[in-house]
Amino acid sequence: MYRKELYAFEGDKPIPVVIRNYQIEDFPRLIQIQQECFPPPFPSELWWNEMQLKNHVTLFPEGALCVEVDGKLAGSMTSLLVDFDPNHPDHSWEVITDNGYIRNHKQSGNTLYVVDISVRPKYRKLGLGKWLMFSMYDVVVHKGLTRLLGGGRMPGYHKVAKELSPEQYLDAVVSGTMKDPVITFLLRCGRTPVKVVPNYLDDEESRNNGVLLEWKNPFIWNEFKK
Repeated sequence: MYRKELYAFEGDKPIPVVIRNYQIEDFPRLIQIQQECFPPPFPSELWWNEMQLKNHVTLFPEGALCVEVDGKLAGSMTSLLVDFDPNHPDHSWEVITDNGYIRNHKQSGNTLYVVDISVRPKYRKLGLGKWLMFSMYDVVVHKGLTRLLGGGRMPGYHKVAKELSPEQYLDAVVSGTMKDPVITFLLRCGRTPVKVVPNYLDDEESRNNGVLLEWKNPFIWNEFKK
């Protein structure tokens, strides 16, 4: 099981933080986090439900992490293992995550795939999302996996969709001439783009596109020379 103790900072003030695996007793608070992170008009049926959470802690407990601030649950991150073929990268979030139920989790998979990351709005200035991501990198290294991979929304794209293709928008974000709330955050976490995937998820702001971003395990760099 995983447990990391550290300090996040609110300005110059150190705040004690614990990142650990979430458990059954955390389910009500995890659902509350989803409600705070995705308020109406976001469909409530897309929040985590207890069956999904039970699958997370049963099928792949190593990939079910939460973060506590002063003993209060402030965010979570969920993943599963898949076999990813870089030569055939296109997929949808619903298919690769089993719509969040992760019943397709493959214990022998080569890739840690991010299902979800959520941090309560009141705690977002502490950088907890970045710490959760770094903790998932720990899991990648510990299990000897090739990479962490996941699709990111591009919620700023709809503002320029008439002028730029999704790929041009991603290039602008990577070059620093534009900033996207999600993609820029993931770049700051050390992730690098693989490609834009059309019809990745039902998201009007992203025009249904997602950006696959990976973090390669630096201890098995030879895997990427193939």
